[in-house]
Amino acid sequence: MREAPRSYQRRPSPRGRAVLGAIAACAVVTLVATACGGSGPSGPDVDLGAGPTQVGTVKNGALKGVNMTFVSYGGIYQKGQQDAAIDPFATASGATLVQDGPTDYAKLKAQVESNNVTWDVVDTGSVWADAQCDKLLQPLDYSIIDKSKIPNGLATKCSVPAMQYGYVLAYNKTKFGGNPPTGWKDFFDTARFPGKRAINGDPTAAEPGAYEAALLADGVAPDKLYPLDTARAERVLNAARPALVFWKTGAESQQLLESGEVDMAMLWSGRAYGAIKNGAPYAVQWNQFFPVMDTLTVPRGVRSPKAAMALINYYLGAAQQEKLTELTTYSPVNTDAKPRLDELTSSFITTTKARQDQAVPVDATWWAANQDALLTHWSEWLGS
Repeated sequence: MREAPRSYQRRPSPRGRAVLGAIAACAVVTLVATACGGSGPSGPDVDLGAGPTQVGTVKNGALKGVNMTFVSYGGIYQKGQQDAAIDPFATASGATLVQDGPTDYAKLKAQVESNNVTWDVVDTGSVWADAQCDKLLQPLDYSIIDKSKIPNGLATKCSVPAMQYGYVLAYNKTKFGGNPPTGWKDFFDTARFPGKRAINGDPTAAEPGAYEAALLADGVAPDKLYPLDTARAERVLNAARPALVFWKTGAESQQLLESGEVDMAMLWSGRAYGAIKNGAPYAVQWNQFFPVMDTLTVPRGVRSPKAAMALINYYLGAAQQEKLTELTTYSPVNTDAKPRLDELTSSFITTTKARQDQAVPVDATWWAANQDALLTHWSEWLGS
């Protein structure tokens, strides 16, 4: 999964995310470079053409002279976004498009509040996007964005899905291959399954995962998780704390597997994939995984709202989503997308019926309403 700067920041992924290398803060994705920073002019009038919008397309040359910045979580995920959608969009539309990252909510907030918005389209966590709709984020224009190929319920007033992935349990096959963990109860059972286990330890990253896993381990039914009983969850976390290793970025979580430092880990599925592809002797227990998605959003006060909407519409095309999945393992969000995948990559697609039957649904609406309180609980527990 993505890199995880977040303030609660991934998502990387974030919220999705095997890293093959960081993307430079201002990597130019067209042949013409522009500076990152400064509000700048909004550019010429945007003519996106007549007739209904078609997902995955943009009028040739429609954004010539328009400067744009796309922001995401870095690593193989953002490189995949660049190759699958951002570069082709720049070529087709004529926009001069640079990339920035990683996504940082504090920076986005500062841009909006100072009326100096230089980020045009931002990849964010879905919980944060729901909480900031009509605040830091503006409503999307669905006369420009064709959402007809997005799975039902995933497009919201201020966001559309960027991709889908999972928060999963990975375990060392060398140590547990004959008796693998079957779910989060085993993850927290340090007597039957001794060894170190890794979880997200970023105090600014209150997100679905650790609390839900701890409650499931303590016997709470999946359909009774919300509202989260944080005190009960923290008792489970406290009992396992001597065995816990904390990671703060997606890259760190992957490295813990590749180095063999931990025997189990709760991490983003893309990071687990990256470690396994690189030869780490781990497997994923998909039972009780948490489905997650990143979202594409547009900050309030963006330089050219129409251009931002056009980029999102292009990104959501079937061909773009197919290539993104082939490059990153993250599940496509266009129902017509049919990526060509090898056996390992196919096993990480989270949107098949078989995988969805193993998922524990996350109540994103509850999280959006309670994220600030959860952030306090989480940071206090980490510091205790």
